Amino acid sequence: MSASPDNPGRPAGREPSNFREFLSALGEPILYLTRTFKELVEMFGLTFYYMVRGRTRWRAIFEQLHEVGNRSVIFIAVTLGFLGMILIYQAGYQAEQITGDLQLLGGLFLQLLLREFAPTITAMMIATRVATGMAAQIGSMVVTEQVDALQMCAAPPVDYLVVPRFIATTIMMIVLTIFAVLVSYSAGALTAYFSFGLNVRTFIDLSFIGWFDLILCLSKALAYGMAVPIIACHAGLNVSGGSEGVGRATTNAVVNASLAVVILDFIITSLGYVALSLLPS
Repeated sequence: MSASPDNPGRPAGREPSNFREFLSALGEPILYLTRTFKELVEMFGLTFYYMVRGRTRWRAIFEQLHEVGNRSVIFIAVTLGFLGMILIYQAGYQAEQITGDLQLLGGLFLQLLLREFAPTITAMMIATRVATGMAAQIGSMVVTEQVDALQMCAAPPVDYLVVPRFIATTIMMIVLTIFAVLVSYSAGALTAYFSFGLNVRTFIDLSFIGWFDLILCLSKALAYGMAVPIIACHAGLNVSGGSEGVGRATTNAVVNASLAVVILDFIITSLGYVALSLLPS
């Protein structure tokens, strides 16, 4: 084995090889993310195109509304209900230890629900339950060549498969977010009453809520509702490798959808607070 002229202790040719391996390991994820983001943007544009130019399939939309909404109601109610109880119990215990005043507990909790917890936790639940189902369903159609049959019949898969799921998820994400606020706040009010003796009329305090909170809540729900089905359908349409590919697609769908929710949460929250700071006080 010959040594490198610059470093006698290192074999010749070893450093460039390691450097190429390092660049390859660094570049592959970046190229994958760039390619995936480009494909998602293209699918997003195609979805809007077919929503405007294509034929509205009301039956498929209502089926997806039932699939996304009705089958998620119990899931959302249990998750957000327990979350409301836990948050109120923790916040009430801390407030009682520090100030002993629980008068502001309900108002601040409602503001926190609208700005952050209700839309984001609901989107996480939808990403877990709905995105995996969409990716698995479309992926199975790809594996069994049903998507190829659609293309041979001059039926674009985005028009037939993505548009109904996109419309239904966007609508139901807003509806489920409002439902989540009501359930979580009601559970919090009951927890405050039974745990700390706080009257429900005192707990229901709307003085901290303004247009900013409502706009931020609905903006997040709208953004999540559009992002989750696009990511799930993209994963399903890009399945390869048979049943194992369907499994990978469902995993990619839930991971990418959850990651998108977190990133959109950060972007919308940042933009919201920047806009709030520019408004006259």
